[in-house]
Amino acid sequence: MSDVAYEKAIALLRKVTTPAGFVASAEQTTNYSRVWARDGVICGLAALASEDEELIAAFRATLITLAENQHEVGTIPSNVLVDGSKIEISYGGLAGRVDAVTWFVIGVTQYAFHTGDDTFLNQYIPKIEKCLSLLQAWEFNNKHLLYVPLSGNWADEYITDGYVLYDQLLRLWALKGYHHFAQKESIAEKIVQVTAQIEANYLPRVTGEKFHERAYDSHTFQDFLPCSFSPSGYKSQFDAFANSLALLLNIGAEAFQKHIVKKAVSIASATDLGLLPAFWPPVFDDDEDWHLLKNNYKYEFRNHPYEFHNGGSWPMVNGFFGLALISKSENERASLILQKLNSANAVNDFSFYENFNTSTGAPNGVAFCAWSAAATILLDRAIHHNFKFLI
Repeated sequence: MSDVAYEKAIALLRKVTTPAGFVASAEQTTNYSRVWARDGVICGLAALASEDEELIAAFRATLITLAENQHEVGTIPSNVLVDGSKIEISYGGLAGRVDAVTWFVIGVTQYAFHTGDDTFLNQYIPKIEKCLSLLQAWEFNNKHLLYVPLSGNWADEYITDGYVLYDQLLRLWALKGYHHFAQKESIAEKIVQVTAQIEANYLPRVTGEKFHERAYDSHTFQDFLPCSFSPSGYKSQFDAFANSLALLLNIGAEAFQKHIVKKAVSIASATDLGLLPAFWPPVFDDDEDWHLLKNNYKYEFRNHPYEFHNGGSWPMVNGFFGLALISKSENERASLILQKLNSANAVNDFSFYENFNTSTGAPNGVAFCAWSAAATILLDRAIHHNFKFLI
């Protein structure tokens, strides 16, 4: 199954390759025939892992498309539609997408690191610097954590807002990638400051400035990092993507990281799919946060309990979870996640669905989703060929 799944994933990435870069899906669905920042970069990371020259060229094209359409203030497009000479640019719908900026910086630095193309990186240093300046402005209070609007990242119909963990970690990864090349004292200092604020505000019993000390003191910190907090307090769902990034970036003490792994494995093991839900537990219609969900959509409501971001299981997220397990020498568990991931991607003759209902196992969302294929490639190459990110 593993070899077949890998080849099917490579074939899908080739299918979504366009002159402008990777589009989100081979299915002709609204907005998915566009070059997306986060989707495109994740597919690009898989291209680097695959060492496939055609796919690496598509990643380069993706980054060029995003760079050429950067807003004058520094914003990277959430997505770009390229149809011949016609170009449509979106920086977000009801809210801008903060993670488009960080994924772009991650993409350029990972591309340069793995290809050795420093010339490409140097060409985009002014754009990277503009991204980092914009991220600094998005702190608002100059205290080293980004303030993210509701719908401001990949979980664009979910309940996270304010100081969203996922976005802090992506920024840290972007800073580390850029510092590898720039070697600037100011970037090194910022990495230390951002790391310290993440650990002080999301981990238990860590000294440092607490943004919301009363909420921090009343929050029950246990065995993972909460998904977000704001002036109204903490939201404590387990964010699989963010906690996977925390493991990859080595956030917190080793003992606490082991708690994260144990918690994540226990959640995944308790599901029929054997995959980790994006956020857990789901928000139900009698929960306080339901009002944040019920109208937060553009086309149709998708966040039913156990589906989409609200407890749905995403192959893409599980790819990063598997990579996090490898970073903690949990290779056997990572191999099991790859097996479960490949089984999910293989449903309906390898339809590579966007996500699955964690309760029923039924597929949801768009089929032939490129970053579902990217997850198989990334994890397969990490397990069998020791592929590693620049971190």
